[in-house]
Amino acid sequence: MREKNLSLDKLPIGEKCVVKRILSDGRLRRRMMDLGIVYGTEIEAIQSSPSGDPVAYGIRGAVIAIRSEDAKKIIIRM
Repeated sequence: MREKNLSLDKLPIGEKCVVKRILSDGRLRRRMMDLGIVYGTEIEAIQSSPSGDPVAYGIRGAVIAIRSEDAKKIIIRM
């Protein structure tokens, strides 16, 4: 099966992926890294809010809500 590279906001609920890179810099990049979103981290899309944004993701044993605007800046491998 061929791997797909896409942004985190495209990850379907219930699916898992691995972080490839972060396309932001400055404070947002530091915040993502502080949350454990670094190269090689496994992320699972757990649940979306009723409006669809933000989405709750399982990251290193924690559940973290990430807005789609920020999730678009996280490149993943499925």
